[in-house]
Amino acid sequence: MRSTYSLALPVYVPTLLLSIGSGVLVPTLPLYADSFGVSLSLVSVAVAAEGLGTLIGDVPAGSLLERYGRKPVMVAGTLCLTVATLALVFLQHFPALVVLRLLAGVATAMWNISRMAYLTDVVPVRDRGRALSTFGGISRIGVFIGPAIGGVIGATFGLVASFYVSAFAAAIATIISLVYISETRHAETKKQGHARWAVVGGVVRRHYRELGTAGSAQIFAQMIRAGRRIIVPLYASRELGLDVAQIGSIVSISSAVDMSLFLPAGILMDKLGRKFASVPSFVVMAIGMAMVPFATGYVSMLVATCVIGFGNGIGSGTMMTLGADLAPREATGEFLGVWRLIGDVGSTSGPLVVGAVADAVGLTLSAFALTGVGFLAASTLLLFVRETLQTHPPPSPVRAV
Repeated sequence: MRSTYSLALPVYVPTLLLSIGSGVLVPTLPLYADSFGVSLSLVSVAVAAEGLGTLIGDVPAGSLLERYGRKPVMVAGTLCLTVATLALVFLQHFPALVVLRLLAGVATAMWNISRMAYLTDVVPVRDRGRALSTFGGISRIGVFIGPAIGGVIGATFGLVASFYVSAFAAAIATIISLVYISETRHAETKKQGHARWAVVGGVVRRHYRELGTAGSAQIFAQMIRAGRRIIVPLYASRELGLDVAQIGSIVSISSAVDMSLFLPAGILMDKLGRKFASVPSFVVMAIGMAMVPFATGYVSMLVATCVIGFGNGIGSGTMMTLGADLAPREATGEFLGVWRLIGDVGSTSGPLVVGAVADAVGLTLSAFALTGVGFLAASTLLLFVRETLQTHPPPSPVRAV
């Protein structure tokens, strides 16, 4: 297994940069979409468009990385993300915003699956929880820093200025990946490239039970994770009258709580089991989401989001680790493309549920709807998903995540 230090430049530093770039857009993108004068449902569509793009890109990306390798797909993904984000600066019409976020989602799918594959190539099962929770923790550090930067930049220089920062971060990540990533795909995989789509179908047929149960849990999990990103800024802005800088600080403080827990999450997963981290995670997130409608100002909204952040923190890396544990050795790239697709269905659905319920009955009931989703995630994991720590094959490295 590679050391954390040896993974820093190829994986963790680009992950930090990209998560900062993504975090910068958290307080600004919903407000920028809202500035076009469209409905809450359309604002939700703009926020969810990136998730829809990942839906489109997940399975093809899984096949591409087995055919062409981890490095080409990773570099192409970050380069496309740079271009799609920078192009937001020149927008004149709302539909173009949706299209560019779709393209950013496809690029994100390429990056996500290739970096997960690279990690799993060099990390054995016994250390996977800590490696992937660290990976998740690095992402959370970026999400902690990003919204504060985005809030200050948005309030000082305008919402569009945050797009420059996000694109710059993606450009630096592209350069680092190009220089420091080593190809880890097995040589024989390339020869099978023409048959990779057939492999995808075989993976679904052989593993439909696990994809059905664990996949359902992941859909619910990603719904509440993604839904909180739109309901927090919109509720704080529309219902509480907070400005963009205040919203950015709320999200960042919550993210600080979140990111402080990735090491305990990894230890829980590797020592006690994956479910010891994942089930409590979504119970606590649901409780925090239920507190949002009772917020009356900055402080109470901050408390609610910190509870949500605590729940998400103890679940750091849980869905990635579960997918890696379930992935078959002979088709891990394809399996994880499908696994990621399932999760991205949840990520895309979360903002859409918030927007649809908000337009119909208000933001308050949207928060309660997400509360129910969180409890569904926890109960599905508890009752229907097997513990994968003890039942996975012996600890030799797996080829892809």
